[in-house]
Amino acid sequence: MNKVFESAAAAIADIPNGATIMLGGFGLNGIPESSIGALVQSGITGLTCISNNAGVDDFGLGLLLKTRQIKKMISSYVGENAEFERQLLSGELEVDLVPQGTLATSIQMAGMGIPAYFTPAGFGTEIAAGKEVREFNGKMYLMEKALHADFAIVKAWKGDTAGNLVFRKTTRNFSTSMARAGNITIAEVEQLLEPGQIDPDEVHVPGVYVHRIFQGGPYEKRIERKTVKL
Repeated sequence: MNKVFESAAAAIADIPNGATIMLGGFGLNGIPESSIGALVQSGITGLTCISNNAGVDDFGLGLLLKTRQIKKMISSYVGENAEFERQLLSGELEVDLVPQGTLATSIQMAGMGIPAYFTPAGFGTEIAAGKEVREFNGKMYLMEKALHADFAIVKAWKGDTAGNLVFRKTTRNFSTSMARAGNITIAEVEQLLEPGQIDPDEVHVPGVYVHRIFQGGPYEKRIERKTVKL
């Protein structure tokens, strides 16, 4: 099976309107820049995007918000994106705000084939509305369901043509879990290598989870905010 695609545009070409997509990254760290750019250019609409946050106004998922291609966001943090906030408050964008640990665990559960689990996070808050509640050892827990996606899109430092992926430091973030939770996983990499060029002990995501891979770039690798202590 040939997993290698020539470009981001080719790798995402069959994503339909209304698809649910997971996108790796934490803030702007480790986001799939090339794939996001290709999604913008494709013009597909009605997307449900699962991501820790939605980038900033002029970069990352903020670009898809600007073009109104996202119908719904499932995320944990919205603080750096004014357009996200505007669309949320005006009712233009459907948003499920999820505690960050719950978001991460729900994605992990999907990757492991576990349909639901119990967590204390959110009990007694608006997050608990409509959810099953159980008591374990004198403590109350909410039932949360696993989060699946039609497509999972991640960006890795290195990958080989068999789909084995290596992430660099904190760029691993949500991406290793998301790569296991998509029906189709697309990986863009800075370095595309041949099988055998990656030490098996270095692999963070085995190639069995990756269906498509391409060499992306050039990458800006922006940061959201630089703080200097004097």
